[in-house]
Amino acid sequence: MISFEQRQDEARKKWNALQSSKVPVIYVGTATCGRAAGAMDVLKVIRRTLKEHKLKAKVVEVGCIGPCYLEPLMDIVVPGNPRISYSNVNAESAQKIVENYLLKGNPLPMLAAGHFGENGHPVTAGIPRFFDMPMLKHQVRVVLRNCGYINPDSIDHYLANDGYEGLKKALAMGHEAVIAEVEEAGVRGRGGAGFPTHRKWKICRSVAGDDKYMICNVSEGDPGAFMNRSLIEGDPHCVVEGLLIAAFAIGANHGYIYINSDYTLAIARLKTAIDEMSELGLLGKNILGSGFDFDIIIKEGAGAFVCGEETALIAAVEGRRGMPRSRPPFPAVEGLFGKPTIINNVETLGSLPNILRNGASWYKQYGVPGNYGTKTFSLVGSIRRGGLIEVPLGIKLRKIIEDIGGGSLKKFKAVQTGGPSGGCLSEEYLDIPVEYESMTAAGSIMGSGGMIVMDEDACVVDLALYFLNFTQKESCGKCSPCRVGTWHMVTILERITKGEGTTEDLTKLQTLAETAARASLCGLGQSAPNPVLTTLRHFRSEYLEHVQDHYCSASCCQELVKYYIDPEKCNGCQRCAEICPTEAISGVRTQLHEIDFSRCIKCKACYEVCRFDPLAGNAISIKSVRRVS
Repeated sequence: MISFEQRQDEARKKWNALQSSKVPVIYVGTATCGRAAGAMDVLKVIRRTLKEHKLKAKVVEVGCIGPCYLEPLMDIVVPGNPRISYSNVNAESAQKIVENYLLKGNPLPMLAAGHFGENGHPVTAGIPRFFDMPMLKHQVRVVLRNCGYINPDSIDHYLANDGYEGLKKALAMGHEAVIAEVEEAGVRGRGGAGFPTHRKWKICRSVAGDDKYMICNVSEGDPGAFMNRSLIEGDPHCVVEGLLIAAFAIGANHGYIYINSDYTLAIARLKTAIDEMSELGLLGKNILGSGFDFDIIIKEGAGAFVCGEETALIAAVEGRRGMPRSRPPFPAVEGLFGKPTIINNVETLGSLPNILRNGASWYKQYGVPGNYGTKTFSLVGSIRRGGLIEVPLGIKLRKIIEDIGGGSLKKFKAVQTGGPSGGCLSEEYLDIPVEYESMTAAGSIMGSGGMIVMDEDACVVDLALYFLNFTQKESCGKCSPCRVGTWHMVTILERITKGEGTTEDLTKLQTLAETAARASLCGLGQSAPNPVLTTLRHFRSEYLEHVQDHYCSASCCQELVKYYIDPEKCNGCQRCAEICPTEAISGVRTQLHEIDFSRCIKCKACYEVCRFDPLAGNAISIKSVRRVS
């Protein structure tokens, strides 16, 4: 078996050969977001087109570079020219691009999203630089530095880009020096609470015993959150390298990666990474001749939200039902199989190779005092430019939503940060910095990184019900404040959205939410009321509108709206009638259609398919109606 250094040299030579390839190189983003948008069809067409025209080119699959709204993304590098990226590619346009650029030398600037070279090159005329695009120019890529650039199934690509240099440095420094470096960098856990990483490590390191465990938590149960999955799909080795660094620091010889079983692509890429590491001597006995032994087991979970809580996750890894327990003892002292255990989030671990390789002072150039480094977010909802972003801590919420995300589709109403456990913030909070303390003071949390933007079409009462429904179903049921409290809150919210609520219900909601937050056993129950508490705090007038006027101005609550067909706009295309599941819409083609309200279940399917006129709007409208008490 060749040495690590020899393999690293070979990897760099291969990488340099790829960068200076004498034949075109085509990169296709085939992470989950790309695949959902049709990337595998694009990949198939590219290979078929190359074969048909007998064109020599290399095709490389990469992860998600971030702007998911542009997927599928395809990049082409023709020898002597900068890399050009094409967005929203389909089978037809992919063939057109390959044929025109590789056969005729025409890069089709009108189809290009951006280029990765210097401005002024003849082939990039009319094409902006990719990282000058509004969504990307305000970002800082630390954790995501390799995503979209390297083949995640190739350890050689990772090695060629300084992969495992952080581990080598850590092994040379020693346990205490690694912990000191992480402390100096001010790293805080990216899983939600922001607890200083080095403090947990120090506790675990100080506990006597030969058996200690290191766990990477990939349990990502938040609706709309995909940061962990995307990082692993795009750069699995950075996470596993971070796992090894953390394990070495605390003195652990056994590691687990706890991951949702439905993350099939991420799991496949982790398994490939682990196999490659084993072949290279980066796992097993005496890693890189340091005397450090470490093994990794992938544990697939059912995706239970409660398993984001450390003790519940430990129970699941042990094969028991994922339920939290009282603390102390804390997992750092008594965790997996009764042994000292540290659980770190994917992004926390993904940051470590960069910190060890470049030093704490380098890392601290990003962020603000007390909140150093960067944070990834999945920016979704009613936003013009959605996707995966990485920004320095301390950035303003407004900059994320308006400058990076391009603003909401309609008039901005609110942003939910931290997923179901977070809070709903109104426009007056958009100028707060994205820091752990600032977000908490506003009534929300940073969370693992979910950020859902809502416009005027969203109803905050319905939103609170949605998230509380989620946490109520995800509750393990062990403690009554969570089990019973969330059920009662869901019942009250359902009554309010039907126009049957009273002002007394708001008082009950507030009391129940505060009680559950104080008395629940674990973080799920303690944070579950956040959407209720923050919407009551920031949008009380909307609650009063529902309970006093029995009216939903957002035209969202099903019992308080009706669907109408505008006789001036309906052209009788029958698309609405064809999709209606209850046959509530009738009419002859080319003539005005009608809705039978007794059959309408208000599923919104007709509204979604009605596209009468892009400027004039839908022929079908949804209007609020006051419920008669």
